[in-house]
Amino acid sequence: MSFPLLADFHPKGQMASQYGYYLADKGITDRATVIVDKQGIVRYSASVGPDGERDIGELVAASEGVQREQASSAAVAAVGLPSQTTLYVRSRCGHSQRALLALENLHLRDGVTVSNVSEDAEAEARLQQLGGKAQAPCLVVDGSPVYEAVEITRALAERVRPLP
Repeated sequence: MSFPLLADFHPKGQMASQYGYYLADKGITDRATVIVDKQGIVRYSASVGPDGERDIGELVAASEGVQREQASSAAVAAVGLPSQTTLYVRSRCGHSQRALLALENLHLRDGVTVSNVSEDAEAEARLQQLGGKAQAPCLVVDGSPVYEAVEITRALAERVRPLP
């Protein structure tokens, strides 16, 4: 998980004031952690006081909890993606890795079967039979193969929509 860090230097305390963590009487910002999602919603907020120390374990648990919450209410939902959808990949293949990353980034990994033709001869035979060639990566949707990572990414992206 990547995230930006914010220091509240100028104008002094403006950001901390918006979250209720600026101690105007002392002219300092409270030692606080606020996790805000991409929509600007505060998902976690905690203070340890100006002299306190953060509990790293607690912060890790909080950020993992926010991450789980975000994943469970994923930003996308599959639209018409059949349960029989399969992505055929090869080990140590950059194009296959790119197709796998598209699955992850679109939150579709759990809805697509992944078969590694480098490790499974039967999967390679199925791929050969379905598409007439053993080229991977290959996304098979409704029995129709889609080759090339760019085209696979496009096909997957077309099958998702933002949730309300």
